[in-house]
Amino acid sequence: MRLFPRVMRGIRRSQDQAVAHIAAPLSPRHVAALEQLRESPLSVGTLADRLDLSLSTVSGVLADLDQAGLVERSADQADRRRTIVRIRPGARLGVEEWLDGASAPLARVLDRLDTDERAAFIKAMDMLEAEFRRTSTDGGPATPAAT
Repeated sequence: MRLFPRVMRGIRRSQDQAVAHIAAPLSPRHVAALEQLRESPLSVGTLADRLDLSLSTVSGVLADLDQAGLVERSADQADRRRTIVRIRPGARLGVEEWLDGASAPLARVLDRLDTDERAAFIKAMDMLEAEFRRTSTDGGPATPAAT
């Protein structure tokens, strides 16, 4: 557990250093939203589901990103009740460079692992994320899995 705070500080520092051209302060939630939007435009509801955040929290994150000039929101032409979010075309290159720069330390470490080690790391991160989801939905600590 002592390792996680240092790793999180390193991730934040990496993000801060990679974001020199972006004037707004961005948090890990902003990064996660941009990573999801990197592939394609999404509805606000879909983005909230993917990030496992409330609609109001995602709306706040998107407001920050919109104010920073990184995303744009528009009504869904098929269903005007839905809002679609996309990375602004003029900001795409900067966002891509920033996301790549922010993830570079992790990419360098993963590149040093062999295929089995990389698979084990990804499996452990997936299991940890699933554990956090499980304990957040049932309100208490999960029972340790049998090994």
